[in-house]
Amino acid sequence: MAENPLFEKYGSTVRDGMVIFEENQVGDKMYIIQSGAVAITKFMDGHVHRLAELQKGEFFGEMAIVSQQKRTATATAVGETELLEFDRQGFEAMIEKNVKIAMSVIDKLCRRLDNANSQLRGLVRWNQRSQIALKLYHRFVEGDSEPRVLTLSNVVESIDKELDAPLDRVNEVITDFVGQGICAVEGNAIRLKDVNKLVTMSEAGK
Repeated sequence: MAENPLFEKYGSTVRDGMVIFEENQVGDKMYIIQSGAVAITKFMDGHVHRLAELQKGEFFGEMAIVSQQKRTATATAVGETELLEFDRQGFEAMIEKNVKIAMSVIDKLCRRLDNANSQLRGLVRWNQRSQIALKLYHRFVEGDSEPRVLTLSNVVESIDKELDAPLDRVNEVITDFVGQGICAVEGNAIRLKDVNKLVTMSEAGK
């Protein structure tokens, strides 16, 4: 980045696909994107989930210098990316000289935390859905009777205990499966209608 004193002092260029830092690493720097993009991913339930793709002007890794926490996610360059790198001392010096930068950081931090919390809640709910589907599948395929008919209240209570999921959430998922034609409910009986769809649901969180 030509004729940019800030980049000359704090800048670096990373190639496409380069891991800038990994989840659970100890870090001492935060980054501001000058060009390119950075993917933020998190390992959950045995799989990598993409939380965000940050663009020019956005920052990441700030918790390492704010509270000295380990990295909570992995950051990877998307395309050739130019970054400003700040340790705690360098970042403090920068924001002391520019109130607008300080306020911008605070504003983006608040919005980012709200968004991250929403995404994590969604991932947890989706994983619960696949786990409930798997538990249902196991119950339906046990025994030799065809088609398999189960007692709905017993199914809901047993899944609730095994997964430690709220009864309302188990009922909500089963009701959705009924709406999709996966199961049928008559009174207190639940019957499997489409085993292939149920298997697909059980594998969705993998």
